[in-house]
Amino acid sequence: MVFFMAANPDHVFKALSDPTRRALFERLTRDGEQTVHALTERAGVSQPMVSKHLAALKRAKLVQHRRDGRETHYRAEPLALGPLVDWMNVYGAFWRDRFDQLEQLLERME
Repeated sequence: MVFFMAANPDHVFKALSDPTRRALFERLTRDGEQTVHALTERAGVSQPMVSKHLAALKRAKLVQHRRDGRETHYRAEPLALGPLVDWMNVYGAFWRDRFDQLEQLLERME
């Protein structure tokens, strides 16, 4: 059985607030495990910047890494999106309730 340490919500939100980090996470989620070299080729930023972005994603537990010789391989950890999903569920319920109240008010006004 594998246990997953919950991600810090602040780290998740901060990590995903940057478009380059979001793109790296999305690429790893879509294309699977990749090396830093492969990620750098399409990132549009330097390798040191890719490494800094990956460090932020690691802090948020959004990616895991493994060493294989001189290469570091990264893979996405979508379960770490849990705090974001929870937050969206709370506000989704809030807005559904507000729209239901608005609909009821408009029906009464007819």
